[in-house]
Amino acid sequence: MIFPFVAVEGQEKIKKALLLNIINPKIGGVLINGEKGTAKSTLVRGIGEVFPEIKIVNLPLNITEDNLLGSLDIEKTLKTGKKVFQDGLLKKCHNNILYIDEVNLLGDSIISNILEVASREINYIEREGISISHQCKFVLIGTMNPEEGGLRPQLLDKFGLYVNVEGSDNILERVKIIKKRLEFEDNPRKFCEKYKEDNEALREKIFRAKERLCEIKASEQIINIAIKIVEEANTTGNRAEIILIETAKGLAALDGRKYLNISDLKEAAEFVLPHRTNQKNQSVSKDDSENMENKNSEEQENSGNNNELADRDQKNQEKEENNQEENCNTDDKSEIEEDENIENSQEKKENSSELEEEFKIGDIFKVKDIFLDSVRDNKKRNGTGKRCKTKSGSLQGKYVKSIIPKGKIIDFAFDATIRAAAPYQKKSDINGLKIKIRKEDIRVKVRERRTGTSILFVVDSSGSMGVKKRMEAVKGAIMSLLKDAYEKRDRVGLVAFRKDCAEELLPITRSIDLAQKKLEKLTTGGKTPLAAGIERAYNIIKKELKKDEKVVPLILFLSDGKANYSISGKDPIKESLELAQKIKKENIRTIVIDTEEGFIKLEMAKTLSEALGAEYYKLENLKSEDMLKLIKNSI
Repeated sequence: MIFPFVAVEGQEKIKKALLLNIINPKIGGVLINGEKGTAKSTLVRGIGEVFPEIKIVNLPLNITEDNLLGSLDIEKTLKTGKKVFQDGLLKKCHNNILYIDEVNLLGDSIISNILEVASREINYIEREGISISHQCKFVLIGTMNPEEGGLRPQLLDKFGLYVNVEGSDNILERVKIIKKRLEFEDNPRKFCEKYKEDNEALREKIFRAKERLCEIKASEQIINIAIKIVEEANTTGNRAEIILIETAKGLAALDGRKYLNISDLKEAAEFVLPHRTNQKNQSVSKDDSENMENKNSEEQENSGNNNELADRDQKNQEKEENNQEENCNTDDKSEIEEDENIENSQEKKENSSELEEEFKIGDIFKVKDIFLDSVRDNKKRNGTGKRCKTKSGSLQGKYVKSIIPKGKIIDFAFDATIRAAAPYQKKSDINGLKIKIRKEDIRVKVRERRTGTSILFVVDSSGSMGVKKRMEAVKGAIMSLLKDAYEKRDRVGLVAFRKDCAEELLPITRSIDLAQKKLEKLTTGGKTPLAAGIERAYNIIKKELKKDEKVVPLILFLSDGKANYSISGKDPIKESLELAQKIKKENIRTIVIDTEEGFIKLEMAKTLSEALGAEYYKLENLKSEDMLKLIKNSI
């Protein structure tokens, strides 16, 4: 017996996301991200009880490409001497639900195949001399625990909706959850019977919504508003707009309406945009988004008087802008003066290299899932860890596919070899053998496993980092990242640059405790020798790669990028950017976290990230909760 869908306490967002995909499969599935014990799997399995005609097809994490897509039927091929095709798991998924539990642990080649078939709605198989295709429309549902690592942004984007869930902190709600669970375990049949009518009512409601969906059309006005919402959320491509409109149509149908309104788009955005937002850009201000919302609602309610309203809005807007300019001028002057004072005091502090300050570690937070996301790596490696998926250089790891061997045969793939040999069996040729395997039939296994990363933190500890207690926030961010590194079994090192040099405070090690102690004692003071920090980081990583070429390196810079000291007598900024190019040429993955604050921003760290070919983040955008704030401010 399966715990009833309608009996689950709370988790309304998951429920709605699942129901929206049943109503409108064009949405493209849902990714449910959350800690264990939050009813993710229970709700997915429960939806199958509400709609028994829709099968929930579970995907095993150890599935191979042959079993997923389809391959030769070995037994029939051997008997007949002709190639006979055996359907893969995807054949069963047509017009059903494909459910992947712990989708972030699935091999990249497998999930890429699934997402490709999901977007085309046809499964093409061309392998082992077979060319075949079949229709394959399904709703893709994935669940994952962020503690086990994330998904690459390219894969995240392929899921229509995204829901982030947490356990309930409400005592009364937790009591209800426990009582229901105990009641179910005591007598599952009686418990399910109790919710039978609610299940039927929900089923009827969804069927009516599906019928209503066909009559819902998106007007040009709604399409324009959808485009504005997506633009302001800083997403790339057009997939987000299409899914936003399809989700809004599902919400309207679920609400019993045959028309769309702005509230549908706003609610849809909470499901569609969180995993697509580009963190490199800043969010739109709340005032601007509210103005857009008010303007759009006026346009929709008074579509007959559009020209008159437009003139009135323009005049009002001009008045508002004039008033805002007058108010802002005085504010800007005071803020600029304040910043100039800060810069002057900063320069004085930097010029006095003897002046040192020590700051405590700031607030520790959970780093958002996409920040240190899983890195796909094609080199064979033997390391251990949880962050990066890599081809395994040993006999350990998940068997994902087979290939024709090059050189010595080490990891023999029996199943793939038999499949390759099966079409060429003729009774007259095998001389009493059950099966004849030729040299060209032999296949070997390709295995995949996770390995850790060697993360080198390169921290700007110059005098400018003491302004507004920036170093306190930076230490908090590093400590949060160290906690994440510990969970993923990464190795970490620490370099600080200030005055006239860069110092390796901690060689790359697995000891997070030692890293924390060094971090606590880190002081600020003096000039900013950014070039020295870049050069030191480059040399350390090159040394690590010489010791072990199978290391997965990552350099993480925390700085405002305002170099003012040269190690070679050149212009400090130019010197830093030239050295950054060396790291870029080596294809070393690099992340720049911009610590710059203040009204006037030079964005030198962004320029540095471009020279490094690095990912760029602002310090304030590291917290996981900022992702949701960004979406809310955008709509």
